[in-house]
Amino acid sequence: MANLLRKGFYLGLGAAISGKEKVEKGLSDMVRKGEVSPTEAREILNDWAEKGEQKNNDWNEQAQSRIQTQLKNLGFVTREEYERLEARLERLEKIQNQQKESL
Repeated sequence: MANLLRKGFYLGLGAAISGKEKVEKGLSDMVRKGEVSPTEAREILNDWAEKGEQKNNDWNEQAQSRIQTQLKNLGFVTREEYERLEARLERLEKIQNQQKESL
């Protein structure tokens, strides 16, 4: 399973690099032909990179949300829930120990 995930990651990375190289070549050709200025080409490239980064962040948030939902469905608790229960248990143990000492 891990090997399959690794291969998928490398495939996606390779596609991203290949796509970036094609975009850069296309923009370079447009600059060479005078269709856009070098400044405009940089702005286009930066705009696409920014949009790509935002989409990546969106996908990561969605994936994290799906994972959290699946873990909750499997009965796992969040760290916050665990820490709340741990603090509650400590308070109850402290109360119990105080009651034992008063007897």
